[in-house]
Amino acid sequence: MTYASGTEVSVDRSKAEVERLLRKYGATKFLSGWDDRQVVVGFSMNDRQVKISIPIPSKDDDSVRMTPSGRYIRSEAILIGVWQGAVRQRWRALVLILKAKLEAVSAGITTFESEFLGQLVLPGSGGRTVAEMVLPHLDDLPLALPAPTVDVSREESP
Repeated sequence: MTYASGTEVSVDRSKAEVERLLRKYGATKFLSGWDDRQVVVGFSMNDRQVKISIPIPSKDDDSVRMTPSGRYIRSEAILIGVWQGAVRQRWRALVLILKAKLEAVSAGITTFESEFLGQLVLPGSGGRTVAEMVLPHLDDLPLALPAPTVDVSREESP
């Protein structure tokens, strides 16, 4: 089950909650926008710019058009209602993740940069984030595990 999948909390209310939350933790700027594929939230905090893009399904996506049993939803009104619910769910998930990240930073569990690394806007990148720059090349990067610090082959089993 997806978090907040049945939420009735409006997008406007969630957006206002995001804005209040960011102010509470020290954001100095906030913006949001949308198109038919995504919602974008941006803010400035700790001398960094952050951009979070939230993909939203199209009204033509099977996740919107089909019932859980795999049948197509025929009524336009039902289709619109399911789509609006999917958009509301994503906004609630955004509120949840921002609360968790900002509280973890506030509590000293992690750093702002660690929590928002992928969403940090790189200077001179035309507004692109670290994730937008790195993810297309991730499969090309050699990922190596660090060498073990303990020789496990010499340990005795219990």
